[in-house]
Amino acid sequence: MASRRHIIADDLRTQISTGRIKAGERLPSEAQLAARYAVSTPTLRNALAVLQGEGLVEKIHGRGNFVRHPVRRITYVGGGRRPDADTATDAALRMSVRTTHLPARGDLTTLLRVSASSPLIEFLCISHAETSPHSLARIYVPRDLAPADGPGESAIRQGVWARLSELRPPLAEVEERVSARFPTPREAATLRISSALPVLAVTRVATDTAGRVVEVARVVLPGDRADALFTRHTMSGDRRTEE
Repeated sequence: MASRRHIIADDLRTQISTGRIKAGERLPSEAQLAARYAVSTPTLRNALAVLQGEGLVEKIHGRGNFVRHPVRRITYVGGGRRPDADTATDAALRMSVRTTHLPARGDLTTLLRVSASSPLIEFLCISHAETSPHSLARIYVPRDLAPADGPGESAIRQGVWARLSELRPPLAEVEERVSARFPTPREAATLRISSALPVLAVTRVATDTAGRVVEVARVVLPGDRADALFTRHTMSGDRRTEE
C-alpha cells in the first residue's frame, strides 16, 4: 500500500500535469494542505519533498511552495569548453556574476598549487531561467591573472571564461573530474532545489604551457536538467567516439 506522502504527492503531481495548478502558481500553505489531506505537517512536507526532488515544486524561503516552470536541459561539454559556455550563451537564460577577493585556503591551495593565503579572485556565476536559478559555477583565478576592471557587463555578455582566456597564456591541459552527489545546504539554497536532488558536480583544473595552474572552476548542475558529453578524438581518420 502506498504511503500517505506518496498518495499526496501523486495527487498534486496529477493536478500539476493536467494544468489545474499552473507553472509559477503558489501552492496553498503547508498548514492548509495538511488540513486538506488530513495529515500532519511533517507528512505533508515529506510529500512536497518528493515533488521538489522531481523538480516539479520549489520552496522559496519566506514565500511558500511554487510550481516550477519546465526546466531547460543543460549539456556540460567536456574537453576544454569553458564552464559557463552552455548557460552564458543561451539567450533564454541570464547570467549574474559576483566577484570576491579572497585568500587561498583548503583544497584550493592544492588545486591551484599555491601557498596558503595567496591572493585569489572568485567569480560566482549563476544562470537564471525565468525567475529561478538554473546552474552555478565558481571560478578561481590567481589575482595577477584576473581582469583589472572586474567582470563588468562585457564579461557577463562574453562569459567570464572567455574574458579570462584573453588575459592568460595558452592552456596545455584541462583536467575535469565529474561526480554525482547531493548538494551542500548552501548549493541547495542558492539553486532553490531540494537537498535530496542529486547534482552533477564538475571540478576543472586548467594548466598553461609553463605548467602553472591558472584557473580552477567548480560547476554545479542540478540532476533534473543536466547531461555531460565527452568526445574522444581517435587517431584513425576523422572518426570520433563519444563517451
